[in-house]
Amino acid sequence: MSEPLAVTTGGLRDVVTQAQRVVVKVGSSSLTTAAGGIDPARLGALVDVLVEARGRGAEVVLVSSGAIAAGLAPLGMKRRPTLLAEQQAAASVGQGLLVHHYTTALRAHGITAGQVLLTVDDVTRRSHYRNAAQTVSALLGMGVLPIVNENDTVATTEIRFGDNDRLAALVAHLVRADLLVLLSDVDGLYDADPRTPGARLLSEVHGLEDLAGVAIGRTGAAGVGTGGMETKVEAASIATGAGVPVVLTSAANAGPALAGEAVGTLFHATGRRRKRRLLWLEHATEARGSILLDAGAVRAVVERHASLLAAGVTGAEGAFHAGDPVDLVGPDGVAVARGLVNYDAEEIPELLARSASEKRREREVVHRDALVLL
Repeated sequence: MSEPLAVTTGGLRDVVTQAQRVVVKVGSSSLTTAAGGIDPARLGALVDVLVEARGRGAEVVLVSSGAIAAGLAPLGMKRRPTLLAEQQAAASVGQGLLVHHYTTALRAHGITAGQVLLTVDDVTRRSHYRNAAQTVSALLGMGVLPIVNENDTVATTEIRFGDNDRLAALVAHLVRADLLVLLSDVDGLYDADPRTPGARLLSEVHGLEDLAGVAIGRTGAAGVGTGGMETKVEAASIATGAGVPVVLTSAANAGPALAGEAVGTLFHATGRRRKRRLLWLEHATEARGSILLDAGAVRAVVERHASLLAAGVTGAEGAFHAGDPVDLVGPDGVAVARGLVNYDAEEIPELLARSASEKRREREVVHRDALVLL
């Protein structure tokens, strides 16, 4: 692994100024009016900043919330609905409005916008995830600015990312970004609620030890967004653990942040880049069921990084299908890994009933290349 870049040169953050590919995430509250509609002035100001970053030579991918929020006013809704079907209806109306605004604002700069809608299945199933990465890379190669969002209109509760902060962290890894910038309505991470007198802005975070004693609550605008400071710190942890540094600041500070000025909070990378699909498997999925392991199988999976074979399986729980993510659970009831299973749940009892020699001839229950330790 190469030596880390210097923190600053001439007062600017090198990890920002030297980044060739940047993922920027913006929250709903930074794009919409109090009534829930798109605020063209706010959106236009963000686009101006992204264009400036491109002008300095960086490739930019935008992860934008706001589809559901944009659909509220046209549907006569006063606040974000709680029912999934109503959220999907609002997203269906709002996604087109949101992308239209981006398309119009970018066209004024001679830049084409490209819409990329993702569900968890798009980036965890073997047949899909590589295509998602190749599509974004192709758009960037054509000079297009990709605008990524969760496909809220069709995503079910079981296959949702939950918030676009986590989605942005995973997209940053998916597209091999050099930097992730999280924009919200708070100008950085504080050691307490920023509304509290004496609360101190943390300008840099080098690891979890720097967060000891920091009160991380769900600060953020109510009514239109789903994230808060808790989800942003979680997203920063995912990205930095996979080798991508993160800047967290407000949308108002987007320009200085992308220019490398020391605004907001810089989370330094703490880990190495990992296989794309395994990171998504660990952080983007919810298990559809469980495979129960004996002690020997736990040792093989955890210590030897081996595939899970039929001989080590003692049972199964849940209604999963081949290709679904499942947790691998030891005799103590603790999940030790997550992987993509090669069997339907209804096939497991039949598999367990076979002789030892027959089990040895069967394919792996979970292959080690589709398995991540928890």
